[in-house]
Amino acid sequence: MVLCLLKRMSNAMVNVGYDIKIMGLVGFAHAASHFFHLILPPLFPILKPDFGVSYVELGLLTTLFYGASGVTQTIAGFLVDRFGARKVLLCGLTVLSLSVIGYGFSSSFWELLLLSITAGLGNSVFHPADLSILTTKISPKRLGKAYAVHAFSGNIGWALAPIFVVTVASFWDWRATTMTAGIIGLIIVGIFFLSNDLLTDNELKEQIPNTAPKENFSSIWGGAKIFFSTTMMSCFFFFTFLAAALIGIQTFGVAALQSLYELDLTNATTALTAFLIGSALGILIGGIIADKISRHDIAAILGVALASIILIIIGSKFISPYFVILALALAGFFSGTTAPSRDMLIRKVTPNGASGRVFGFVYSGLDLGSSAMPLLAGALMDSEKPHMIFYACALMLIIAILTIRKLRENSIFFKDINISRK
Repeated sequence: MVLCLLKRMSNAMVNVGYDIKIMGLVGFAHAASHFFHLILPPLFPILKPDFGVSYVELGLLTTLFYGASGVTQTIAGFLVDRFGARKVLLCGLTVLSLSVIGYGFSSSFWELLLLSITAGLGNSVFHPADLSILTTKISPKRLGKAYAVHAFSGNIGWALAPIFVVTVASFWDWRATTMTAGIIGLIIVGIFFLSNDLLTDNELKEQIPNTAPKENFSSIWGGAKIFFSTTMMSCFFFFTFLAAALIGIQTFGVAALQSLYELDLTNATTALTAFLIGSALGILIGGIIADKISRHDIAAILGVALASIILIIIGSKFISPYFVILALALAGFFSGTTAPSRDMLIRKVTPNGASGRVFGFVYSGLDLGSSAMPLLAGALMDSEKPHMIFYACALMLIIAILTIRKLRENSIFFKDINISRK
């Protein structure tokens, strides 16, 4: 009896250790991808006179990055399901890192635009690969926390990027900054290439039973019908509008705060960092909540609603400049609490053997919203309407709330597409 109990405890500890190791590795990769998202935006005030372009044109860099990522993310999901997450992940990070290094060699703005597209192609693999690994390998009772660690790591990558950019650029220039960032990415590729903790496809099949039939390339495209259910489309558009709001703050939040509240670059960047750190902390709290509740739709609605209210307050200048940093930190915190519940909602409607393509499709909504918002925000800045950036971001969050109503019962999904999870 005692030996049996000790054996169970030993197995449980091994499982916990394995889960933590996988969470850490996947989180590290996700942090790297998000780090690259914000390498160029903090440099916009420098790039603007250097290349003689407007804010709208600078916003096009972000639009093309996320546009390329969004268009190819669903394809990346199919590749993950077919060839394995580890291979696809390493290829994507390599392309992304080389593109960021290429930024530093750009002699014209057109070259930056082309490199933004190739960087977006590399970025497209992360969500389908990361979330496929977590969904298939992590114990169900710790899945909410795993999603939280994944999202938290991404926000840490975002938070570190502005600090890295400002620090390195102060010693050298923007070209050396991007090259250094890309080299860091290649070092991370080397670490993952040498790591055996992200299992090979054969090892994964032995541990994770897969009830989905082995597909040829034509049947993969036949599986695209799962995307056209009302529930899956609701997931897609929820991600679209949520991302539009968050990217609006990340891309032009610093410039808007400088204009609206007359903050200097250091304080405006600090406010953005506070938003990202607040979001990261909110994600951790949200992960604990997600594992304890069943109505993840309610958790997502509350977090998004509170964040939208705070953004409206900031845009209305109802607070003094001294409280802007705190207000943005709170907005980030409340928006962050929704991330684990958001991923749990997707997990509920994902059939076995399709996690790569489902997460790839749904997360392409993030890239759609991320690609559209910088152009709008850039136009608002060129029109000298910085307050409208915060209003527009709040509006995107309010629209996102309306899409969550479709996600309450995962049974709707299976009625729509006639796929059962075994």
